[in-house]
Amino acid sequence: MRKLLNVYVARHGETQWNTEMRSQGRLDSALTEKGIKDALSLGDRLKDIDFVRILSSPSGRTVKTAELVKGNRAIQLETDERLMEIDLGVWQGLTQKEIEERDPEAFYAYWNDPSSFRGAKGETFLDVLHRVDEFFADLQKSLSSGNVLVVTHGVVIKALYLLCRKWNIDQIWAPPFIHGTSLTIVRIEEGKMELQLEGCTKHCKES
Repeated sequence: MRKLLNVYVARHGETQWNTEMRSQGRLDSALTEKGIKDALSLGDRLKDIDFVRILSSPSGRTVKTAELVKGNRAIQLETDERLMEIDLGVWQGLTQKEIEERDPEAFYAYWNDPSSFRGAKGETFLDVLHRVDEFFADLQKSLSSGNVLVVTHGVVIKALYLLCRKWNIDQIWAPPFIHGTSLTIVRIEEGKMELQLEGCTKHCKES
């Protein structure tokens, strides 16, 4: 039997803290009106896809986005902590400007030298990569084929790109930028992960 998984991976919709350039990490803020509209638009875009599982990070912004995309499908929404955003520790709740002023060396490493990033008293990028790798390994063990929806966060999606491309941590910020509700599709066949679509936002409405 042919083993083929198509994993539709979406970032959560725009939040209030996104508009303020404020670090969220494991903290949370509500979806904006645009975030809600874009999630509904993504749901309409995917309305004809028969999903066998729908999984989300347990963060409020991702669960809300997943519920909007799920629509009236009679399928349980599952959560998995391995899909949570990078834990940014003491940076969480601060704006990028505040972080840069308080912790300039770690802020520089975060954006320009990811493999050396050790600040914030939270996770490193390698920590995120390991849990994302574990999540996708377990997903392949639990399913032989079908379509899966995963709603998660920007750094998690960036880590997924590294796994698919077999790139190192220092390439985590390579394009594309992961906008709110952007859609990435990963084809997994016999253990091989291949990007089919990257960070697509054609469903998003102008605001």
